[in-house]
Amino acid sequence: MFEKKGKWVLAASGIVLFFLFVSHDGDYAVKLLDTFASILFDALPFLLAGSFVSALLHIYIKDEHVRRYAPRNKLYGVLFGSLLGLVVPLCECGMVPVIRRLIRKGLPAYIGLVYLAAGPVLNPIVIASTFSAFRHAPQLAAARFLLALAVAIALGLLLTLIIRSSPLRAERSGEREHSHGHHHHHHQGNWQTKLKEVPGHAAEDLWDMGKYFLAGSLITAVVQTTIDREAFAAIAGNDLLSHLFMMGFAYVLSLCSTADAFVAASFDHLFPAGALLSFLVLGPMVDFKGTLMMLSVFRTRFVLVYGLLTAWLVLLGSHIFERMNWI
Repeated sequence: MFEKKGKWVLAASGIVLFFLFVSHDGDYAVKLLDTFASILFDALPFLLAGSFVSALLHIYIKDEHVRRYAPRNKLYGVLFGSLLGLVVPLCECGMVPVIRRLIRKGLPAYIGLVYLAAGPVLNPIVIASTFSAFRHAPQLAAARFLLALAVAIALGLLLTLIIRSSPLRAERSGEREHSHGHHHHHHQGNWQTKLKEVPGHAAEDLWDMGKYFLAGSLITAVVQTTIDREAFAAIAGNDLLSHLFMMGFAYVLSLCSTADAFVAASFDHLFPAGALLSFLVLGPMVDFKGTLMMLSVFRTRFVLVYGLLTAWLVLLGSHIFERMNWI
């Protein structure tokens, strides 16, 4: 069912792109293609990395090891998932296949989902890039990571109450047969023999995620090249509206978390610090490109609840930080 949806998304994106080319001049078309290529090639290495990490986990990590070493205590599990990005720093573009693989191996879903939310923000690469972008406002950079940690912990605790069954989509019959057919083979032979299987499994994950990532990147490029930044000034004067707008803007732009701080810094003369904080925290946790990839792995209803819950926590937290003068 969702395979058909994915094809319709790609087809609709192609139609939109065609009409944009027809209705605009050549300069717009060049700018659109440049933006699309920039998004694609910036994020593709991370998607590739995530696919290979997922394949390595599938082949070398036994299911019983994942179940054995995952924290039993829910609070410890939430903290573990929140801080895992400091040790395993993956961009959001590459995390979805890794999380799916870990959950299928027995990792509690709430731990994987907390890692999915926090990992793209709370990792060394993003920390360095954010402080570099906000050298003039280090308190805002620090607030990004404090709020991201608070949101991840709150989200994780809520997920422990919400999740009653696996949020993953049911495996298609072909996937199930393939997975079962290789289950015993994965744990036989030496590490060199197992290593030969990695590219094949990585290619499967890349194909599953790639078509949605491609559609998301194309639509994101259209938004980035169409909206005039000067139009934002009228919105910036309203406190709540500025937060909501920057959150929506972060969702649609779908920027990589290693670079989004530089985009946010370019708006610091237009929007209040709280709105910028909302942009910096929500974007890596929930964005359009990531939502398409999540929909290929998780149940549609769960993705909707997860996204709305995360957005509400970010909005609440950014207002608290702003009212307490922490930014």
